[in-house]
Amino acid sequence: MAYYKLPEKATRKFVEDLYEGYGFTRQQAIDIADVLLMADLYGIESHGIQRLIRYHDGIQEGLICPKAEPVITHETKLSAVIDAKMAMGQVVSKMAMQMAIDKAKEHGFGAVVVNHSNHYGIAGYYTRMAVEQDMMGFCFTNTEAIAIPTNGKNAMLGTNPIAFGMPADPTPFLYDVATTVVPRGKLEVYNKKGAPLPMGWVVDANGLDTTNAGEVIQNIINKAGGGILPIGGSSEATGSHKGYGLGAIVEILTAIMAGGVTSNHVSHCGNGDTSEAFWAIDYGMFGDKATMRKNCSVLLEELRNSAKAEGQTRIYTHGEKELESTQEKLRDGLPANEKTIGEMQKIGATVGINFEDYFGKVID
Repeated sequence: MAYYKLPEKATRKFVEDLYEGYGFTRQQAIDIADVLLMADLYGIESHGIQRLIRYHDGIQEGLICPKAEPVITHETKLSAVIDAKMAMGQVVSKMAMQMAIDKAKEHGFGAVVVNHSNHYGIAGYYTRMAVEQDMMGFCFTNTEAIAIPTNGKNAMLGTNPIAFGMPADPTPFLYDVATTVVPRGKLEVYNKKGAPLPMGWVVDANGLDTTNAGEVIQNIINKAGGGILPIGGSSEATGSHKGYGLGAIVEILTAIMAGGVTSNHVSHCGNGDTSEAFWAIDYGMFGDKATMRKNCSVLLEELRNSAKAEGQTRIYTHGEKELESTQEKLRDGLPANEKTIGEMQKIGATVGINFEDYFGKVID
C-alpha cells in the first residue's frame, strides 16, 4: 500500500476544522488534534489520524457526544471521579489530567479516574502533560476486551496500556506501552495494508495462532473468541502471566476504581463506556527535586552509554525515539497510507471540508 507525506501544519488544521465541524468547541478541536498528531509525530501510526474513521463512526452512531458535559461525581483533596457522559476521550482526559496536576501542586499527589469515556489516543500524551510541569505522571485505560488471559481463548481484558513519565535532561523518560503484545490499532494498520500479522501476536476463535488481522478484528467486534496475546505471548514459560497480570492491574485501577465497566463488559468497540486513570506526583514530596532530576538524568545517560551488544550501535531510553521522530516528521511530513487519505476525504466531506483545500491533489 502506498504511503504519502502530509505536512504537519496542514494536517493539524484539517483535524481541528473537522472536529469543529462535528460540533466541538474550537479549543476542544485543538486539543483533540494535538493528541492525535502527537501520535503521528511520535511514529505511532496506529493512534494518529488513521483513527479518524473510528471516531467518525462513533460520533455518527451517537456513542461519542460532541456536546457532552462531563460531571465530577466524587472528589477529595487528592482525588476525583468524573463521569465523562460519553465525551470524546481526548477532551475529558485532558481535563482529568490537569485536575490531577492541580491537586498534586497543592498536596503532592493527585489521582483522577473517569468512567463512561471513549478512546483517548496515546496514554503518553497525558503523562507528558505532567512532565512538562516538572511532575511524574501515570496514566492507564481499559478498552474493549481484546486480550486473552494466559491459557484462555476468549478476550477478557483490554489492551490496557501503562504510561509513565519523569522529567530528566536532556530528554525526559517517557514510557507508554500496551500490556498486550501489540495494541488493536496495530492490527488495523496491518488490515489496511492487507499484510499478514507476525506469528505470536494474536489467536483465532479456537485460541490458535493466526496471521489474519481482519479475522481477529471481526472476532473481537463480534465477541466470537480469540484476540491479542498479553505481553509474554501464550505461555507462562515466555512470561505470558506477567502481561496478563499487568492487564488485570490496569483494569482494577481504571474500571474498578472509577465505578465503570470492566473490559469484558465494554461494548461498541469501547465507545462510550471505557474508564481511565490519571495520576500526577510532585516528586518534591520525597526531597530535593533538582537532585532527583539530576540523578534520574545520570541513570538514563548511564543506560545509553552502557556496553552495546555485538552489531548494535545505540541503546535508547524511553522517549528518545519519539522525540527524534517528531523532529523528522515536522521537517518531512506525516506518513499516511492511501486508505487513510481516502477516509479523510470521505469524512471531511460529511462536515463540508474539502481535503484538497488543505493538501492539494495528493493521490493522482
